[in-house]
Amino acid sequence: MTHAGARISMDGRGRYLDSILIERLWRSLKPEAIYLEEITDGFQARRIIKDWITCYNTARPHSALDRQIPDDAYWAGLEEQKAA
Repeated sequence: MTHAGARISMDGRGRYLDSILIERLWRSLKPEAIYLEEITDGFQARRIIKDWITCYNTARPHSALDRQIPDDAYWAGLEEQKAA
């Protein structure tokens, strides 16, 4: 147990559920950005990853969001919460 009250799973059971979102992100990021570049330093890697994540969130429709762009879905959700 941490000071914030979070429990860290170290037993291995359910570990795929613990990191499924980041695994999906890496599964897209690597072939679409990382493997396409010859990265020579951390600054270049950071720029490539930042540019890819920006595109992922602002220009790329997602099937899980009914083909909406994540930024649009996020802001629409906030507007719905305000209206309720």
